[in-house]
This record gives sequence, structure tokens and C-alpha cells, in this order.
Amino acid sequence: MAADMLVAYYSKGCDSTKLFSGLKVEKDKYFSVHLNQHNVIRLDIQRFLEKESDLDTFISEIERRVILNLMKEFPECQDIIPDNRLKILLEQIFSQTGNGYIFIIDEWDFVFRMAKNRKEAQKEYLDFLRGLFKGAEYVDLAYMTGILPIKKYGEHSAINIFDEYSMISPKNLGEYFGFTEKEVQEQCTQYDIDYTEVEKWYDNISNKR
Repeated sequence: MAADMLVAYYSKGCDSTKLFSGLKVEKDKYFSVHLNQHNVIRLDIQRFLEKESDLDTFISEIERRVILNLMKEFPECQDIIPDNRLKILLEQIFSQTGNGYIFIIDEWDFVFRMAKNRKEAQKEYLDFLRGLFKGAEYVDLAYMTGILPIKKYGEHSAINIFDEYSMISPKNLGEYFGFTEKEVQEQCTQYDIDYTEVEKWYDNISNKR
């Protein structure tokens, strides 16, 4: 949901003004600066790994599909495609047009859950991410979701470029996910529910002796 929301906000491919109309974010001074102003590349890694044998081909398949879409979006750049390497094409398009990209990657860590014992496949994937993102001028933003901590693979330089946010360490984003205490109190008042009882239930506090 968060990934789709970010795509809707940033992407030039849609007009999401009505979607965010009336929400608090609309009042932010930077809201209109980025609304539907960016090229967005959205990937769901799990979709490329339906079976274990896909581990041998999923990176090339990601590159193939994204390149095909880029060729449709930038037909004037088709003559500059040097090979099937995605990062080279992105560099060339950026050099020729000045267009950067926002990458939204869902389930980034699915590879590690599927290939627990295939260290070479894991390394190849991390090398792919490093080559795609590290030091790349065409990257305006890269946002990835997953359940495994990024720092678990922090010894590899591909991952060191990201800031990590989690449910137990949301940093300055905590108020934007789930419900704040104030919001829960307002909902309880609106629906005539005892907030104290809700708090006990949520925090798993028992009155049993």
C-alpha cells in the first residue's frame, strides 16, 4: 500500500490530485513540487520469482522488462541503447534528456527468503543493486520495502547507501504509519468506545489475578 501510494504521488504517469485532495499532506509546502513530476520505476521482486529456477534468470528478466518500457517512453533514445544492461541505458537517457528516476521496489528481500542456501544468487542480486544505485546520477530516490533488516547484509556495499526504517525504529516517520494515540482517542469518542479498554486490549494487559 505504501509503495503504491508513493507511485501515485510521484509518477508522471497519472494525475493523482484528487486522490490526495483534502488530506493533511496537501497543505505541505513541498506537496505540489513533486506531485506527478517524476519518472517512476516500480518493481515487485516477488513477481519475478514465482519458482526457484527463476533465481537464475530474474535479474536479466527485470532488466529486459524495464528496458522495454523505457524504449516505449523514450523512443527518441532507442539509437543509444548499447546493450542489455539497464544501468547503462539509464545513464545514457539521463545524459541525453536530464530525466532522473524514482525507484519503488517492493519485497526487495524476497530473494534472501527464497534463496537461503544460494549465496552466489544473493551476491549477484546485491551486485545488481549496487550497480543500479550506488553513485548513479539518474537516481532521484530509491525506496524499498521488506521484512528483513537491510543492515543484515550491511557488510556488502550495495546496501550501505540506504537509511533503514522499521516498526521498532521508525525515526521521524512513526506518526505517519498506523494510528497515533490521539487518533485512537478520537475514534473511540466518535464511536462511543471505552479508550481504556481498547488500550488494555491492544497492549495485551490482563486483569486476571
